[in-house]
Amino acid sequence: MFRSRAKEEKAPADKAQVNFSKQTRDPQAPKGRPTPKRSQAQSQRRSVANTPLTRKDAAKRQREERRAAMERQRQALAGGDERYLPARDKGPVRKFARDFIDSRFNVAEFFLPMAVVILVLSMVRVGSLQSIALLLWLVVIVLIVLDSFVTAFRLRKRLTERFPGQNRKGAVAYALMRSLQMRRLRLPKPQVKRGERP
Repeated sequence: MFRSRAKEEKAPADKAQVNFSKQTRDPQAPKGRPTPKRSQAQSQRRSVANTPLTRKDAAKRQREERRAAMERQRQALAGGDERYLPARDKGPVRKFARDFIDSRFNVAEFFLPMAVVILVLSMVRVGSLQSIALLLWLVVIVLIVLDSFVTAFRLRKRLTERFPGQNRKGAVAYALMRSLQMRRLRLPKPQVKRGERP
């Protein structure tokens, strides 16, 4: 009952000295080894659990992971989830560029339907229709080039105002490539309506 504290504290330490582990002893740890951090212990458990038995199992697991990643990316392209988008579509600058293009009419997005009409006109064996088709090709190309210049100028100005300190490299070219696609075929899917200010 009235034993000294020094003896009480010393007794458990003496018991702790007994170490049956084969690891080298850390002098500061009474149990013979340092306690691993939680993250290290969890990663070791995971690595033991996830270690494949054969190369075939490893390849199968890798295919499944790749398939799951592709599915997440596909859903992100459809829904606009920023976390799983491809690297070329990520970031606030690219999102603004997409919204800028999606919020307006672009001449380039109507290129495919106009090209089909012009092609049909050029195949008809009437001289006047073929000359009209040739003129239409010229008009369409000039309109697309002019619209692209105006869009690039406005977008570059808006990006400079909105994101002064961020990397804007390639955003204008990215937006112009998006403007060449028809609206319903664009990926990631448009998140703004036409006329809505991004």
